[in-house]
Amino acid sequence: QVQLVESGGGLVQAGGSLRLSCAASGRTFSSYAMAWFRQAPGKQREFVASISWNGGSTYYSNSVKGRFTISRDNAKNTVLLQMNSLKPEDTAVYFCAASRSGVLGFTADSWGRGTQVTVSS
Repeated sequence: QVQLVESGGGLVQAGGSLRLSCAASGRTFSSYAMAWFRQAPGKQREFVASISWNGGSTYYSNSVKGRFTISRDNAKNTVLLQMNSLKPEDTAVYFCAASRSGVLGFTADSWGRGTQVTVSS
């Protein structure tokens, strides 16, 4: 099982950009599909984006499509989430997750502790 640690969150104005990073431990990182989820106050955790083990397939929620980009570097055991054109409704705690079951029907085996993203209007 991989251990995940997110970083890169912070406070940004609407229209700005942030890049989140998820560092994974373990030698089997490249065998996991990876994803980002987020949870706003008072709301359920929701899917943001996912990426297959080799980066060949990516998926996005409709709310972030065209603004966010997920990528991975298996040599560095890292997953990135580039977030552009941020909106106040993107404010949430963002979580990194790993799945052995693949990118379709993503089921998390491991979760990070999250990083706070706050977008001011």
